Amino acid sequence: EVPPAWVQTCAAQTGVNAHWLFFGRGPARLPEAGAGELPCAPADCESDLVTIPLAEARLSAGTGSLEVSAAQEGGYAFRSDFLRRKGNPRRMVLMRVSGDSMVPEIFDNDVVLLDQGQTDITPGRLYAVGFEDAIYIKRVDKLPGKVVLHSANPAYPPLSLDLRGDGADQFRVIGRVLWSGREYR
Repeated sequence: EVPPAWVQTCAAQTGVNAHWLFFGRGPARLPEAGAGELPCAPADCESDLVTIPLAEARLSAGTGSLEVSAAQEGGYAFRSDFLRRKGNPRRMVLMRVSGDSMVPEIFDNDVVLLDQGQTDITPGRLYAVGFEDAIYIKRVDKLPGKVVLHSANPAYPPLSLDLRGDGADQFRVIGRVLWSGREYR
């Protein structure tokens, strides 16, 4: 018996479709985003699933999360055609959110899908970002020499980060948020 975490790790490191490795169905390799040819007929692709790994790290919707481990704790399966429309499935990861700064849009313990290949800031979009040693989920605006991180919750004022000098080395865009999901208790 092969542990699912091993399949996901192997798929992420080799670019092989985790669904193909685990079940033997669908294309062995996922196409790059924007590649011309689909690996299967449209009817077959609609049922093809790709497992996106769920990172142990948590994004903060609040004061910053120091849980930044790259380890994985399972994953969720998405339709491959959905993922390809959003970006490159090989660059995607899922992360849980901690905190209430993005309420009512994103709640504590929600899961978000990130494309780590989409790091160029489009103003007003949701991104996972890192500053100093913490990681956050925020709406981001880029201004000359700085970025402004916005929360959905009005109790949290915007945070302006100076990107000149040492600030540029401490700020990073982890990826753009493409989707969010919630489990009800």
